[in-house]
Amino acid sequence: MFSTFKSSKKWLLAFGGLLSLFGLIAFTEIQHGQKHVRNVIVQIDQIDNHRFLTRRDVMGYLTNGGADPITGKNYADVNLQQLEKRLKQHGLVKNCQISRDLYGDLLVVIEQPRPLARLVVNGDGVQPVSGQYISEEGRFFPISMNYSARVPVLTGNYFAQNRSLASERNRPLLELLKRIHDDPFWQAQIAELSVDPQGNITMWPQMGNHKIEFGPPTELDAKFRKLKIVYTDVLPAKGWDRYSRINVEYRNQIVCE
Repeated sequence: MFSTFKSSKKWLLAFGGLLSLFGLIAFTEIQHGQKHVRNVIVQIDQIDNHRFLTRRDVMGYLTNGGADPITGKNYADVNLQQLEKRLKQHGLVKNCQISRDLYGDLLVVIEQPRPLARLVVNGDGVQPVSGQYISEEGRFFPISMNYSARVPVLTGNYFAQNRSLASERNRPLLELLKRIHDDPFWQAQIAELSVDPQGNITMWPQMGNHKIEFGPPTELDAKFRKLKIVYTDVLPAKGWDRYSRINVEYRNQIVCE
């Protein structure tokens, strides 16, 4: 009986020793992995179920096109804040956060800017910032080869001198673009907006051959209410090609010619 007990005790001790050994090896491996960048995990939010950026784009930004590789690098030599700053220099990155997990992976979370409109050159010789989107914050950011957002086109000489809509002066125009973007009805109707040097706006719809003289981006509720009457009552009754000009600029007036 005592012999059996001693034998079982030896087996338990031996098993415990092996378990401790494997645990020590696993702990050592984890500790070693924590000291080096094992892998880079990139998470990118989506814009209408699409992305302006790919993982390859982000890795190119992080590594300066491969000149400064990260995978396998000692964490003591990795400056996370510097990497975040490097990413934020690119226009297709609105915000980012970089951290590391317990296994030695580098976690990169990217927030993309959300476009309201696309600014293009209108062909009159003016050279504003061309082929760029305008974000919700009113700043311009570059187009992407990966995805083209379905937003209204924005043109006009106004942008030869206004390279951002983030200022207090341009806040009304930015609010107009947000109004169109956030309303499914107007998002489906408005194809293009042109802004003259004085800030007056002319719109062109998806359907019909008319133009919409909107005037300055003020009194939005009243102007869109009048324009809604035209689109829900007047045009369906008179015909979508009946008028070439619709003006909602002036108070208590709707002009259709």
